[in-house]
Amino acid sequence: MKHIFNSLGFEKRPKDTTIVVAMSGGVDSSTVAGMMKKEGYNVIGITLKLYDNSKEVSASKTCCSGQDIFDAKRVANKLDIEHKILYYQNKFKEGVIDNFVDSYLKGETPIPCVQCNKTVKFNDLFQETLNIKADALVTGHYVKSITKNNQTEMYRAIDTNRDQSYFLFNTTRHQLNFLRFPLGNLLKKETREIAKELQLNVADKPDSQDICFVPNGDYVSVIQKFRPDAFKRGNIKNSEGKVLGVHDGIVNFTIGQRRGIRIAAKEPLYVIDINSEKNEIIVGEKKELIKKNINLKNLNFLAEEKYFDEDIFVKVRSTGKLLKSKLNLNNGSSSLTLLEDEYGISPGQACVFYKKDKEGDRVLGGGWITK
Repeated sequence: MKHIFNSLGFEKRPKDTTIVVAMSGGVDSSTVAGMMKKEGYNVIGITLKLYDNSKEVSASKTCCSGQDIFDAKRVANKLDIEHKILYYQNKFKEGVIDNFVDSYLKGETPIPCVQCNKTVKFNDLFQETLNIKADALVTGHYVKSITKNNQTEMYRAIDTNRDQSYFLFNTTRHQLNFLRFPLGNLLKKETREIAKELQLNVADKPDSQDICFVPNGDYVSVIQKFRPDAFKRGNIKNSEGKVLGVHDGIVNFTIGQRRGIRIAAKEPLYVIDINSEKNEIIVGEKKELIKKNINLKNLNFLAEEKYFDEDIFVKVRSTGKLLKSKLNLNNGSSSLTLLEDEYGISPGQACVFYKKDKEGDRVLGGGWITK
């Protein structure tokens, strides 16, 4: 007997398949909801309220603002699907905002979107999806997934300019088998075309650009709000320990930063290190930003260890290129040797592992960059 699978890989008809679509109110997740409804799935839309909006935040180019929640509700009404709003402000502050602030105070450059996926979206929302006995959680992330024999593998999206696999490296195997990403084989312009065909009011809505709780990209104001005592003056030194100047707080600086140092030198100076224990900023020339060896912590693997016997590719920042590398695993510790130069690698960022195969660039997992 021939087995017939629906577009999400389940051996049953779409109308017998219940799915939750994570609806942020943007064009991507709204289009996914519309696509799934059109295919005949039983769709439940869920939108998360993650923080208390102020006029400043609501007007900025972020996701999950008050306007976004309103837009998600309108799309759900248009599609005639059930829609729920979950209020996760406290969980979001504890799992994402507090981590974001603490990370900057340690001299790191955090990625709150990864923490949000790990602690809220693919934890609490995932559990809610299980509670209502849905078959899958479907999102508007630009990630390609391939499901065979009830196991899902994650790949970079066809639209590499929109690929979001970097932000999903912490997804567990259990979660990945339950998740679906219908936009992974589409270009962004194709998504907007589908949204227009579905007559969704968000078809031309601009993409979110800022971190949702950081108005206009001003992360320093967020730190001032939650840790007003964090701005302590300290020394700016070169790599040899010579004092060159004074700073007004390490949270004003990130690795690789050039602007704002305010020190005259023959060659441009960059932030090459941040010593939070001594409250010092270390600066140097651009060549001093090159790193060949990276220490990693809290690794998450989505592939067997044999895949790491050979060289792999990694991304050390969301907008970075794939870098050929060798992963070193020794008695619980882990490090990475880069086989090509890269500048400005910062603790607090993610290092995501990839392996090329006939389907594309497969995500093998990743870890957090540490000193």
